[in-house]
Amino acid sequence: MRTAGSPLLALLLTLLAAPEGRAQLRDMTGSQDHPLISRYAGSIILADDSREFDEFVIPLGPIRRLDTERGIEVEPTESQRLEGRVTRILYVAPENRSPLEVIRNYEQELQKAGFQNLYSCSGAECGGEDGWLSEHYLYTNERELNDAPPGASGVPGQISEYAFNFPRDQRYLAARLSRPEGDVYASIYVATETFDHFPETKDHALVLLDVIETVPMETGMVTVDAAAMAKDIAATGRVALYGIHFDTDKTDIKPESEPTLQEIAGLLQQDPTLKLYVVGHTDNVAGFDYNTDLSQRRASSVVDALKTKHGVQAARLTAAGVGMLAPVAPNDTEEGRAKNRRVELVRQ
Repeated sequence: MRTAGSPLLALLLTLLAAPEGRAQLRDMTGSQDHPLISRYAGSIILADDSREFDEFVIPLGPIRRLDTERGIEVEPTESQRLEGRVTRILYVAPENRSPLEVIRNYEQELQKAGFQNLYSCSGAECGGEDGWLSEHYLYTNERELNDAPPGASGVPGQISEYAFNFPRDQRYLAARLSRPEGDVYASIYVATETFDHFPETKDHALVLLDVIETVPMETGMVTVDAAAMAKDIAATGRVALYGIHFDTDKTDIKPESEPTLQEIAGLLQQDPTLKLYVVGHTDNVAGFDYNTDLSQRRASSVVDALKTKHGVQAARLTAAGVGMLAPVAPNDTEEGRAKNRRVELVRQ
């Protein structure tokens, strides 16, 4: 996980001692808070789940019920589908802490850290009945949280498995932090647990925190081969490549780019008459002149690598940089910016 100097969030409440009825409940083994968003003071981690790249539907409007062929389902009236690193943490708050108090603390600390409030609701505002928003989380954004903290009663995994099945006084907050390296979304659902099978959580506020870091997925796992490149060039005169990697603001080609460079060399070997423009593209982060220069230098690095490491004749390659001038997606999301950062081969 990335950090930004000191942790962005530090809830300012004094740490409360665990009440007598919950003294045996401890954080799940191996669990930890997200580095960008800390817990409400005194809370305990019941379960967590982290995925390097996945999707998440973040509600941005009230929940509604739908009658479908598969039965009654729920969905937000407005939402946004996100992709990136997804972290889910389920907490139980200290005794006698209301969902309102918990959500207000998160709201204040998120604002201090620069997050923008996207949507919030409570009770019926979230969708007519207290359970509707929890149903969205249980089914639309389902995650397997089948671990229980040491000392919890019942079968391990059941506390998290049955969380929010009988919620009361639900509260919800969605917020976004804009960053050059990728936006961060926080989705926080809080409700009082009324399920009486587990005394550790009954009548306590449960907190479900989802943090979505919209970073591009790890690339280079699938390499566009020479045959596919040749097919695209024959059809459109160009091919876009995402397998050539650079560090942010750098022009040195990263080692994981080598398979793509080998395929480009193979493409040129297959067709001795082919000459290419190697064109660098960037997103719109930073200024026009900066991005134009960066894209030109990156394209030159690719040409140099093909000449020096793969024996391609200099006369067959010309480097060019167009910066942010030819986007293939909007630059207002990290997913779009990732698509715009590319190298293209264009037939001369």
